[in-house]
Amino acid sequence: MKLQLIRNATLKLNYAGNTILVDPMFCEKDFFNPFLEGLERNPTCDLKIPVDEIMKDIDSVLVTHSHPDHLDAIAAEKLPENIKMFGSPVDKEFINNYGFTNVEIIDGNTTWNNITISRVEAQHGSGAVLQYMVEVSGFILQAENEPTVYIVSDSILTDSVIQNIQQFKPDIIITNSGGGLIPGFENTPVIMDEEQTIEVCKLSESSKVVAVHLESIDFCRVTRKSLREYANANNISNEQLLIPNDGDTITF
Repeated sequence: MKLQLIRNATLKLNYAGNTILVDPMFCEKDFFNPFLEGLERNPTCDLKIPVDEIMKDIDSVLVTHSHPDHLDAIAAEKLPENIKMFGSPVDKEFINNYGFTNVEIIDGNTTWNNITISRVEAQHGSGAVLQYMVEVSGFILQAENEPTVYIVSDSILTDSVIQNIQQFKPDIIITNSGGGLIPGFENTPVIMDEEQTIEVCKLSESSKVVAVHLESIDFCRVTRKSLREYANANNISNEQLLIPNDGDTITF
């Protein structure tokens, strides 16, 4: 299996003989407005890889939720309308509105090209900040002779996430670890921060944890440097916690 971080939560997975594009955002830097007044335009950095190269050999697309940094108008324009597209029930209208014609909605699980894809619960924050968020799903990928992969998506560490780790025993856990903070709700991050990412590492010491969704969206305060420093302080090795730069490919 190979995993390439494109930018933010956009990933290219080579898995069981297929190439899956996760949460595609293709727009240029500063393309869309801040999520809330007073923040920066998004994304805060450019793509390092040409869109044509990103799309090369793509067999399917997996969308975890309906925020524009997980499926944007540029990606919707560039991707073939008949590309195999996976999403959750709550995002059916969002995906269909872009004109895709080969959409499969996953509620429990589905099997595609010998890959089992299971939808699991996720939670984009807690308390009052949830009014600014949307419903989110995580996904588990399983296939013969491949590692089990848990795409946590834009979620904090909840009992459901812990149960997913215990149930599926993933070999690879992909966390969105930018520690997003909405102004006025600084005590309730909307995705995992340094502390929660390290807690995931401790919960599943045999898993490789890949931290993404860093240094690309206005409200995300966690940096690659701050996460690595926190990991070092908590005796989490570079071999267990992987923090790729945009464009990096990791082979498992």
